[in-house]
Amino acid sequence: MSRESSSICNLLSLVVLLIHGSIAATAQDRSSCQSHCGVLPIPYPFGIGKDCHLNGNKWYEVICNSSSGNPVAFLSSINREVVNISLPDPRGDTFGYIRIKNPITSLGCSNKEELSLALNMTGSPFFLTARNTLVAVGCNNKAVMTDVRPQIGGCESTCDVGSGRIGQNTSCDGYRCCQAKIRSDRLQQFGIKIESLDGNATTTAGCRVAFLTDEAYSPSNITEPELLYGEGYATVDLGWFTDMAHNMSVDSRGCYSIFEGESDWSYSNYEACICKYGNYLERRYRSCRCNSGYRGNPYLSIGCTDIDECEEAKAEGRNRCGKGENCVNIQGNHRCERIKSKTLAIVLGICLGFGVLVIGIGAWWLYKFIRKQREIKRKKKFFKRNGGMLLQPQLTSDEGSIEKTRVFSSKELEKATEKFSINRVLGQGGQGTVYKGMLVDGRIVAVKKSKAVDEDKLEEFINEVVILSQINHRNIVKLLGCCLETEVPVLVYEFIPNGNLFEHLHQDDESEDYTMATWEMQSRVSDIIDARIKDSCNMEQVTAVANLARRCLNLNGKKRPNMREVTMELERIRGSQVHIQNVEDNNDTIEINFTDSWSGLFNDSSSDVTFTSSSYRTL
Repeated sequence: MSRESSSICNLLSLVVLLIHGSIAATAQDRSSCQSHCGVLPIPYPFGIGKDCHLNGNKWYEVICNSSSGNPVAFLSSINREVVNISLPDPRGDTFGYIRIKNPITSLGCSNKEELSLALNMTGSPFFLTARNTLVAVGCNNKAVMTDVRPQIGGCESTCDVGSGRIGQNTSCDGYRCCQAKIRSDRLQQFGIKIESLDGNATTTAGCRVAFLTDEAYSPSNITEPELLYGEGYATVDLGWFTDMAHNMSVDSRGCYSIFEGESDWSYSNYEACICKYGNYLERRYRSCRCNSGYRGNPYLSIGCTDIDECEEAKAEGRNRCGKGENCVNIQGNHRCERIKSKTLAIVLGICLGFGVLVIGIGAWWLYKFIRKQREIKRKKKFFKRNGGMLLQPQLTSDEGSIEKTRVFSSKELEKATEKFSINRVLGQGGQGTVYKGMLVDGRIVAVKKSKAVDEDKLEEFINEVVILSQINHRNIVKLLGCCLETEVPVLVYEFIPNGNLFEHLHQDDESEDYTMATWEMQSRVSDIIDARIKDSCNMEQVTAVANLARRCLNLNGKKRPNMREVTMELERIRGSQVHIQNVEDNNDTIEINFTDSWSGLFNDSSSDVTFTSSSYRTL
């Protein structure tokens, strides 16, 4: 028959098939069919149960046996367990594949010889593929395939070093194992037989096995024949197709048809599925597959759907196109397009904006860092200028048991006074302002923030700070410490809550004025002396103390003595007589606040020495 006549016959056969298919039911409703046996998918034309496989064809019937607890699928037509069923590959494979479990042939592994049952698939749409290999393991072992015309496979394995081989051995070279590749893919019937190399069928050579498999074996992964025998089976790869005589229930009217002799690539990407027609094993067959770029089952109506390659690549973290290109999905494929100028501008704008944001944040943090470093340097500069280097040796000295001066940080005092809030002001004078503060340990303090400092008298100031901070006298407000990190030193005193004498003297319109108070202190000293000590006290000392007190109350700061002068004067008065009787009354104690003892240190010569009015102590 000429090629032209064959093409005409093929076309007529297709026309008859389509006409017949339009009358018959082309595809069953599989919504009620079981799609899996356990975890194993069962794709159409295979199926589980009546009317779920290719109609009228027992070859595609699958039985799902769940009696053992784990569902097991069997191909009932050849009585073999199914491992996997795959449809024809979209890349161009003509046939589909099905993997089954086939028994292993053995000799000398048990009390009786166990030969594999010959697999006869004559008349079926199944055939042995060239993916399989004959494997033999054991000593003095010769494996051959039977029921094959002509005999095309066999190999020998021995435990003698340097043994030869027959057939097409690959990995195993004949020592303890051998392999022979099956070259034909048209076999529908075969068996396996084991023979001894010396013709003696005895079992003295030990356990020997032989089997057909689609798995790869080599001396590195081959196991002892006893273990293979215990496994009981090996996987075998079969090809399958649909017979034209039994495919009326396959709806492939939407598929592109290819006949024998035509190019396999005569179709476009817009064809969802491809069906190839031809002759195989003396029968007319059809094998359908989804086209490249599609996925699904070509044996079902509209079973092949377009794949979005762009989205799938994105989900896998890769890009199907190059830099500066967009991936666009099209029917059955994808294309790469250069990013348009507007889109590119948007992308660049976003990138630029993000870059500016990053630079801005970085610049802000850099500014904060530089500012912080400058502040640290500034504080170090003030600390050094305000005599911190002179005060440091005094702080680290271990001499004496008296509490040492504490150096406060500017941050501590800002927190204690709420950043020197106006609401915290206790009083103001020409030399500075006094704030009420609370330290982190809960102590209430008076913080004196001076206005200016005489740098020529810093050493004197530091010495006085050290000395006065060590004074713990009931009549003197205690100096707790100082802060040298500010432009002028800040002094921290214990807080006296009862106010000062000046406030008490002027708290009422009924009080005597200041001039009268000072005059009375000088002229009526004898009248205010406690009667209990009046006769025994030294009037010269009393008068001297009164005069000193009057000087301390002078409104002119220049005329008020500093605390060192007050202390020295008191000590001079006290030492003027060997025996002085001191009478103490809890309600008459004078406490001298020396917060302004540095009248010679600060540029403003006015002094703010404060006396508490809650008590007065006579000496």
